[in-house]
Amino acid sequence: MFSLEARRVVVVLIGAILNAVALNLFLIEANVYASGFTGVAQLLSSIFNDFLGIPGVSTGLILFTFNIPVAILGWYKVGKGFTIYSVVSVAFTTLFLEAIPVQQLSSDIILNAVFGGVIGGVGVGMTLKWGASTGGLDIVAMVLSRMKDRPIGTYFLMINGAIIAIAGFLYEPENALYTLLTLYVTTRMIDAIHTRHEKLTAMIITSKAAELEKAIHANLVRGITTLPARGAFTQQDKNMMVMVITRYELYDLEQIINGVDPEAFTNIVQTTGIFGFFRKDDK
Repeated sequence: MFSLEARRVVVVLIGAILNAVALNLFLIEANVYASGFTGVAQLLSSIFNDFLGIPGVSTGLILFTFNIPVAILGWYKVGKGFTIYSVVSVAFTTLFLEAIPVQQLSSDIILNAVFGGVIGGVGVGMTLKWGASTGGLDIVAMVLSRMKDRPIGTYFLMINGAIIAIAGFLYEPENALYTLLTLYVTTRMIDAIHTRHEKLTAMIITSKAAELEKAIHANLVRGITTLPARGAFTQQDKNMMVMVITRYELYDLEQIINGVDPEAFTNIVQTTGIFGFFRKDDK
């Protein structure tokens, strides 16, 4: 049997393969672009090859270069575990982007946009579900969420909006619309596999509240409200812990709960807005 960490690496590996397949077999030759840093790297590679006459500057190489400073930032501001697996994801994606030949399986740009979005979305969703990321904007968003409660979606919107606008300007305007279709399909797939909501509320019913509070505070920079609770059927006294987390912390929280109290009951709900302090300040 594989250990949990070994399975995590395997999932990250599969996610990297899917991302590389989506780019090299569907999106790149069709001049349809992915989201985030991957889309930026893909766009720059197209500019180098098509407009500057500099061939050989691959999407994988640019993506890996972009993620070096981001990984350093994540190492110091987010945490070693999350950053290591994100670096592994980026490294595998770069490797497979170089190994898999760039070719066009279909001349239909709609098929390329849809299938590229679906396959890429599955890869990103799997990676996020197992507590890693595909690097780039995900790590930047994690850093910003740890520093201050900022509207992370704005940064994604700005980057993706720039990708769509430049794609429409440099190539056909239709390419911008097909890129928008890819981004929509990718987002829907991530939402189906993991979650695209930036903030989530966790309500944890446990009989080991003190141990769980200590374990959570040792790993997550989040405040917790603990309330007395009683099971209606068993009449057993327990506690309900309520906390707000980001989607990037969902995997870590699940592992912490399973490690301290496997019998705890946890309800995760979408949080549309909050007021007041979002983090546990280190004072």
